[in-house]
Amino acid sequence: MPSEFHTDLIAMLPQLRIQALALARNRAAADDLVQDAAMNALAAQDSFTPGTNFRAWMYRILRNRFISELRKRREIVDIDDAPPASIAIQAVHEDRLALQELQRALSDLLPVQREALFMVVLQGMSYGEVGAATGCAVGTAKSRVFRARRFLAARLLGETSQDPGIGSSHAAVERMLRARARTAELQDDSAP
Repeated sequence: MPSEFHTDLIAMLPQLRIQALALARNRAAADDLVQDAAMNALAAQDSFTPGTNFRAWMYRILRNRFISELRKRREIVDIDDAPPASIAIQAVHEDRLALQELQRALSDLLPVQREALFMVVLQGMSYGEVGAATGCAVGTAKSRVFRARRFLAARLLGETSQDPGIGSSHAAVERMLRARARTAELQDDSAP
């Protein structure tokens, strides 16, 4: 009969895989990372204190395992190299371009901001859980997610500034709407 620890670990595997994909940006490497983290957790299950945050404990193991692997392969692999075919869905051309633009913007985020954003948005973790999993204060976790969101919004709305805080997002939305209106006018003019 499986223990509560084993049941909790099995329940966490899908969430760990999503986080591993966010870190490794490669399906095979993410699967290996989850497997290694699960093995580490099983080996260290006696060090886990029941009643504490199991989720944060597992994310910490996953993250530490990822960092250890990076340090081992520092000369060989550059973490910022995104796999060319990381989006496996067949979308219409415009959707595919938007997803590629989002992927580029995500890859330009600071790794700690990208990690915090994925934990909050994809995993549904609280800022406290993100702070515990990454070893930072709750305020730092909030700041990382806020800055990541602000940077992505600026990038996807066409703001060219390196600092997404410069310029109004309202102005960016207005520019985007004007560009779409011009495109629609050009299409109407070219229609027979």
